[in-house]
Amino acid sequence: MTIELPVLRLGLGGFSEAQQKAAAEVAAKARSARAEWQLAPFADGDGWWLEGSRTMVVGTGMLRVQPGVPSGRSVQLALADVDRPVGFTLPLAAPGFEPAVTFDLADADRAAAVLDQFAGWMQAMISQFCLASSLAETQPTLGAGSWEVIRGSDLLAVVDLKLGAGVRPGSNAADFEGATWCIRDHGAVVVPPNFPRISVSQLMWQYALRTQRDLLPPHYRKDALYFRRPPRLPQRQLKDAHLLLLRELVASPGMTFEHLQHSTGLAEAPLARCLAALYVVGSITSNAKRALGAISRPPVGDSTPAGSSVFVSELDPTAFTEALRRPVPQDMTAPAPLLPDRTLPAPLN
Repeated sequence: MTIELPVLRLGLGGFSEAQQKAAAEVAAKARSARAEWQLAPFADGDGWWLEGSRTMVVGTGMLRVQPGVPSGRSVQLALADVDRPVGFTLPLAAPGFEPAVTFDLADADRAAAVLDQFAGWMQAMISQFCLASSLAETQPTLGAGSWEVIRGSDLLAVVDLKLGAGVRPGSNAADFEGATWCIRDHGAVVVPPNFPRISVSQLMWQYALRTQRDLLPPHYRKDALYFRRPPRLPQRQLKDAHLLLLRELVASPGMTFEHLQHSTGLAEAPLARCLAALYVVGSITSNAKRALGAISRPPVGDSTPAGSSVFVSELDPTAFTEALRRPVPQDMTAPAPLLPDRTLPAPLN
């Protein structure tokens, strides 16, 4: 069994075209046994590199990075709000500014070491990605019980719909390649206190947004699709495309993949990726009997192939009924109220 490596995204601020090319070469060189790196739009970066010679301090705790290309835009940051690792190229233009991480882009080895340092800071997320990859590869039926993931005598992870998922610190793809998923009775597992914990929805969501694997079941490309329930995620984790798709399915239940392409303007690949993310957290279904408000609809045939259940979207829907009954603040940007952040552990980056 081959466990997929996570792809970490590097956002650049203030880089010239030549510097962007150099950064891409460093990112390719920084591939390791635990992660790969690739350049990404600045807002999507797991880590940021900022051009030090174009960085200015414009107020208490505020930075502005001037664009490195004529068509570029400046980047302004409040340091207190930065929630990801940041490195600055030398030389620094701002007098007295002393960031924690600096490097010379011309020194490819040092620059690659910075990315390895970034990956170390994101190790919890990397371990969670590897657990989700193992889940996707092994396809245990999560609703059947609780699970322990074991390699030899070592406990690597615990997965339980109520407890969430806990992963041994420092685990990587190699650890999960020879692991075994062992089913336990509900309530018979304990997540060790030193295992970073994450909800199953968050685990699969962040995996779906990063994986190169096609997680959308084949029949979701041809069958009618329905909105099932709000994603059990903090709203900030949903992109505009996800909210747009949910709105379309609430407004017009039973739309097909092709219909959604026409109504949203999304190309095939990004549409499939967005639908896959909504599928693995149980927000959409191809079974009209599981759709939101299905009790008022005439029964129709179940289009879900037998034996295909694996992700949260195919579990017993009663697993989340109690949470959905709780009153939550109304949010008119989505087709149904999203659960507030307090119902979930803080995201691990």
